[in-house]
Amino acid sequence: MLQWTGMVKISDDELAHLATLSNITLNPDEAAGLKADLENIVGYIDLLGELDVQGVEPTYQTVDLQNVWRADEVINYGISREQLINLAHEQLDGQVKVPKVL
Repeated sequence: MLQWTGMVKISDDELAHLATLSNITLNPDEAAGLKADLENIVGYIDLLGELDVQGVEPTYQTVDLQNVWRADEVINYGISREQLINLAHEQLDGQVKVPKVL
C-alpha cells in the first residue's frame, strides 16, 4: 500500500505567484492554509505517480456514450435570408452588424 510522506514543499514565492495569477489577495492565515492544502494536493498527485498501472487500459468515459449524427439539411421556414437580414437593427454587406465584444 502506498503511503504519502508529505515531502512536497511549496515556497512562499510560488504561492505568491499563484495568488497573482489567480488575481487573489491572501492574508497570512489564508496563505498558510492554502499552502498546506496545495502541498497535500501535489503530494497526493506524486503518490499516484508511483502506482503500477502496467496493462491498465485508460478510461475515457464511464458510460457507453456514442455520437448521434443527423443529416445536414437546410430547412426552409418560409422566410428568406434577405427578409431575416432586413429585420436586423444594422446591416453591412448583406450581414448582420453587431457591436464589438472585445
